[in-house]
Amino acid sequence: MSEGFKIQYLSTAENDLDDIFDYIMKDNPSAAVSLLEKFDRSISQLAVNPEIGAVPKDDRLEKLGYRMLIVGKYLVFYVVKANTVQIRRIIHGARQYSFLL
Repeated sequence: MSEGFKIQYLSTAENDLDDIFDYIMKDNPSAAVSLLEKFDRSISQLAVNPEIGAVPKDDRLEKLGYRMLIVGKYLVFYVVKANTVQIRRIIHGARQYSFLL
């Protein structure tokens, strides 16, 4: 059976995740841990089916091959390259995001 796709977090996405965790941790440590687990479960699904994420409604991001996975109130932006899913950014859904990518 195939191993599937490798999940690779770029440093920007790791920083995003750290910032989200630290921010929530200040007020609600259990919610912060729960959210990290939710990210892990959702993102790990990309190893099996990297096309489950939606194509962003931004022409530039679409041309660059971005997809986005919705995890609660957050958007996980990623690109599939060969057998690797590159997690590039994780941002709150209320933010304008095109300038961040």
